[in-house]
Amino acid sequence: MKILVTGAAGFIGMHTSERLLARGDEVVGLDNLNDYYDPTLKEARLARLTPNKGFRFVKMDVADRPGMERLFAEEKFDRVIHLAAQAGVRYSLQNPHAYVDSNLVGFINILEGCRHNKVQHLTYASSSSVYGGNTKMPFSEHDSVDHPVSLYAATKKANELMAHTYSHLYGLPTTGLRFFTVYGPWGRPDMALFLFTKAILEGRAIDVFNHGKMKRDFTFIDDIVEGVIRTMDRVAEADAGFNPDQPDPGRSNAPFRVFNIGNHNPVELMEFIAAIEKSLGKTAEKNFLPLQDGDVPATYADTSELNAWTGFAPATSVEEGVGRFVKWYREYYGV
Repeated sequence: MKILVTGAAGFIGMHTSERLLARGDEVVGLDNLNDYYDPTLKEARLARLTPNKGFRFVKMDVADRPGMERLFAEEKFDRVIHLAAQAGVRYSLQNPHAYVDSNLVGFINILEGCRHNKVQHLTYASSSSVYGGNTKMPFSEHDSVDHPVSLYAATKKANELMAHTYSHLYGLPTTGLRFFTVYGPWGRPDMALFLFTKAILEGRAIDVFNHGKMKRDFTFIDDIVEGVIRTMDRVAEADAGFNPDQPDPGRSNAPFRVFNIGNHNPVELMEFIAAIEKSLGKTAEKNFLPLQDGDVPATYADTSELNAWTGFAPATSVEEGVGRFVKWYREYYGV
């Protein structure tokens, strides 16, 4: 198939593109290579993809409406995997406009491109952050997600609503994936694993929020990619069991699906830090701080729907995943 992967120079985008190319798909990778974090890391990821004859790179911002219209009209993609976004909960408190431009304007450009060019299936990144202030665990697709606690979360919830509208109005099959704390080699420098590893190796204290009383459903990148590709391969369809008298947030009478993709195994932050310390052979100096605005104390994915739909559920342990990240980090940075 001919597949558009947006955010192809990003963490999940690079790994997804590699897997698609390995199985013989043609991939057009789009990225704006912005400086939200070190662009040299994005360029290094991209350098892993460009030698493949099945890959072409397009430098463009998804918020560029005329450019996106031309790209879709010229390329006639079979399917689209939309991973480009302004990421980060904490940064959304500092620069809210970046989230509107990328996550809302960019997403409508993707939807319009798919609608007007007969794309067979749009698979896009949502986030566990849509669960916001919910405290019922594990988080289920059948739970209400109407109480976001960050603008980032609100934009991801908005993406799901926008996708549903296009599925309903135009019959565009869409599948949203609510990612739960993705980590692994080539990961983002603003994520805890990267920040902690760098600080420990440099002999600096690490900031441990909520006094270490956080739980996260850490999900290894290989598991995420497997889930992305399996859901892309199975085109969303209307749910015959949908009852509009008692509407279930996880169901629809349109070709619309949304799935959690997490490890179904929340890990305490201190346990995660211990795994990093073990892999590095060094103990971290810890600076304990309160919970930050926009953050939630715990995430925990119910992955039964994803498993029923694709036959897959993530299962890589934190010990294995952290070890693989640390090995990559030491090799990449020569430390």
